[in-house]
Amino acid sequence: MKDNNESICIYPGSFDPITNGHINLIERGMHIFDKIIVAVAINPLKVSMFTVEERKDMIQQAFSGNPNSQRIIVDSFDGLLVEYARNKGVHVVLRGLRAMSDFEYEFQMTFMNRKLDRTIDTIFMMTGLQWFFVNSNAIKQAALSGACVSGLVPDNVCDKLQEKIRSLKKKT
Repeated sequence: MKDNNESICIYPGSFDPITNGHINLIERGMHIFDKIIVAVAINPLKVSMFTVEERKDMIQQAFSGNPNSQRIIVDSFDGLLVEYARNKGVHVVLRGLRAMSDFEYEFQMTFMNRKLDRTIDTIFMMTGLQWFFVNSNAIKQAALSGACVSGLVPDNVCDKLQEKIRSLKKKT
């Protein structure tokens, strides 16, 4: 998967849905890495609004007009992140931080990953100030309550959220 001269990282997450905060981190990560694997995590213990395929599609669409889109690989994985990274031949994980609570969680995950595989390093990047309060759960809750989330998520995601909410309301 990897050319020896390429720097590649994995940016894992649920991306349910991808937000402009995620987009910001990916775009900034492209200043550091030649390629970024945006890896949608499959977590059977977590109830997601969107299927894995829907999330992957939204991510690809969000970058479709980006001149660097060929440097972004959208994939999914289940199981351990370190196993996925090992299978891809990637040794760097990119993670975003918003608040101290993010740091505590990410700190624990980083050391667990290092315990499982000493060859995997994690790089933390602070989210852009304008995205400090944005997270997927808050976006979903706001949208479900009828709020407009335009500007917080890519336009294609805003449309998919509205479509998903309409279909959920029809079922009830």
